Amino acid sequence: MKKRIVVLGAAESGAGAAVLALKKGFDVFVSDMGPIKERYKNMLDSYGITWEEKQHTEELILNADEVIKSPGIPENAPMVLKIKEKNIPIISEIEFAGRYTRAKMICITGSNGKTTTTSLIYHIFKNAGYNVGLAGNIGQSLALQVAEKDYDYYVIELSSFQLDNMYQFRANIAVLLNITPDHLDRYDNCMQNYVDSKMRILQNQTEEDAFVYWADDPIIKKELQKYGIKAQTCPFSIIRKEGMIGYIEDGQYVIETPTPFNMELEALSLTGKHNLYNSLAAGISAKIAHVKNEDLRESLGNFEGVEHRLEKVARVRGVEYINDSKATNVDACWYALESMTTPTILILGGKDKGNDYHAIEELVRKKCSGLVFLGADNTKLHQFFDGFGIPIADTHNMKDCIEACYKMARPGDTVLLSPCCASFDLFKNMEDRGEQFKTLVRSL
Repeated sequence: MKKRIVVLGAAESGAGAAVLALKKGFDVFVSDMGPIKERYKNMLDSYGITWEEKQHTEELILNADEVIKSPGIPENAPMVLKIKEKNIPIISEIEFAGRYTRAKMICITGSNGKTTTTSLIYHIFKNAGYNVGLAGNIGQSLALQVAEKDYDYYVIELSSFQLDNMYQFRANIAVLLNITPDHLDRYDNCMQNYVDSKMRILQNQTEEDAFVYWADDPIIKKELQKYGIKAQTCPFSIIRKEGMIGYIEDGQYVIETPTPFNMELEALSLTGKHNLYNSLAAGISAKIAHVKNEDLRESLGNFEGVEHRLEKVARVRGVEYINDSKATNVDACWYALESMTTPTILILGGKDKGNDYHAIEELVRKKCSGLVFLGADNTKLHQFFDGFGIPIADTHNMKDCIEACYKMARPGDTVLLSPCCASFDLFKNMEDRGEQFKTLVRSL
C-alpha cells in the first residue's frame, strides 16, 4: 500500500513538494486554508494531484503517514496541532527534497542579508560554469527542481521557519550571517527560541563540511560555545584579526584560505558596509567550492544586486527614491539608514513583529529629515517617534504615502522605503509593497 503524504499550503514550496512526492510513488493530497493561485492549481492538475482550497478536511489530512508543512503556517495553527496530537511527523519541503538528491547544498541563513548573499553565491557559481540551482526563499522550490532537474549544487536561502521542520537535512556549506530580533511573534516573543532555530543550520554537518559565519556577531559568538562543531569553521570580519579567513584591510577584500584571494574594495559591485559581510560570506563559500580566482573576481564585480533591497528606483526633481521593501525588521532598516549619505525621508510601518525601535533611534535622529508612516495602524510608531521633533506624515496606502513623501522631500534628499515591518496589513507581500512603491514613484 502506498504511503500517504499530505502537503499543507499550496504555494511554491507546497506545490513543488507535491510533485516530487507523486514522482517518488506516494499517495499525495494538498490542502490550503486560503485560495490557491491559478498557476499552482494548473501545476497540480497537470500531474493529477488531488487538492482542496479554503478549507482543511480532517479525514483527508489526519490519515497521513507524513505531512509537509509550508513555512508560512504557524506551529500553533489548529490543523497543525491536530496533526501533532496524532503523532504524524511534520517536515519542511527542504527536508523532504533533500532525501532525493546527492547535490552539494550551500545553505544561507541570518536575520539580514541572506537574500543578497544567496543571490550573489548563485551568481558566482553560475558565472563559473557550475551546474547549480537556486532555491529556498527565492527561486523555484527545491523539491520541484529535484523532481525535474539534475543539478550538482543548490544554493538555498533558509528562513528560521524552514529550519524549524528540518531534521536529517545536511548543509555541505552552512552560512550564518547574523542573528538579530525578528519574527519574535512566531517564537512566543522569546529571542532564544528564534536563536535556537537559526542555529539548526549546523545540524548534521560533518568534518567534510564547512561553516561560514560572521565572527563579530555577539549572539553567534555566545551560541557557538554551546555547540561541538564538527565542520571546518570559516569565520570572517571586516577587520583583520587572528583566526579570520576573510576580512577587509587597506582597501582590499581578502580571503586567506582555502586558497588566497584579494581584490580592490572599489571593484566590488555591492556598496555599503553591510554588503561587505555579504560579499565576504559569498566569496568564502565560492573558494570552498573551488571557484577560480578570475571567476570570483569577475562575479563580485558585476553582480547587480537584489530587487527590493536598496534598489534605486528613480530621481525626481533632485530627490532619490530607494526601494528597500525587503527590510521587514528593525535591523535591516538600520543597515539601510547607515548607508544613507543625504537627508532621508524614511517610510516606516506595516505589520509589527514585536519591534523595538530603539536600535534605529540614533540613526533616525541623525539622518532623517522626515518620517512617513505607512500601515493599517501606526499607533506604535507615533508613540515612539512623535517626540523626535521631525516632520511626520500618517498614511494608510501607498498612493497617499508617495504624495506625502513628494511634499516633504527637498532637492538633494533621499526617500527610503525601509519599513521595519511585514507587509501583510496593507499588501499581498513584500514584493507587492515594493512594486507599488516603484510604480507610483515612476509616475511622479
